[in-house]
Amino acid sequence: MQNLGCAMLEIRPEQIDLALAEGNPLVLSALSEVFEKDRRFSLVATSSTAEGLLGAVMRVPVKVAVIDWHIPQLGGQKLAEVLRDQEGAPRLVIYADDSAGTESLKALAAGAAGFVDRKSPVERLLDTCVDVAAGKMVFPFIDVRGLQSDPIQQLTRREKALLEALANGLANKDLAREFDISTNTVKYHLSNLFEKLGVTSRTQAVAYYFKSR
Repeated sequence: MQNLGCAMLEIRPEQIDLALAEGNPLVLSALSEVFEKDRRFSLVATSSTAEGLLGAVMRVPVKVAVIDWHIPQLGGQKLAEVLRDQEGAPRLVIYADDSAGTESLKALAAGAAGFVDRKSPVERLLDTCVDVAAGKMVFPFIDVRGLQSDPIQQLTRREKALLEALANGLANKDLAREFDISTNTVKYHLSNLFEKLGVTSRTQAVAYYFKSR
């Protein structure tokens, strides 16, 4: 067989661009090493403060951001609320102690797409980030589809406004213009909206809206 002098290149799946905000320097260093060693991820930015992460993802968009719920300065809840309405916002995974069983609910209400208890194996954090990057919502011990009798109450203000706009017949490009965001950000919000309502299409979401009135 003739040797053409060509090296076989390994074809890798597209990596997930990720940012990490963690207030504990030791935990930040350890998690950074874990993500850097996992070939599914490309760790783009790390920060020990909320403001640092916010500035980083404004400059360099990422797919997923892992946030310490008790990150210094703004705090995880406020950071999530700020990020969720930003152009090209990353999908958020909250990393926190949930011994009381309330933090995951707060994270969901703040607009996060996933939650991992700090006592969980680190593999769960990695797998949750992969699932969230794929558009899923991951909240252990919470049935997102049947969270309460009226899931609309779990929607963010932006999601409620989008749902009403959907009911008025606006297409994605119209929603983008109406809310002064990109179509990709519209798709991000709609993905979370559909998941919270337990629907899979715009038609089902609109039907749910009129049924709930």
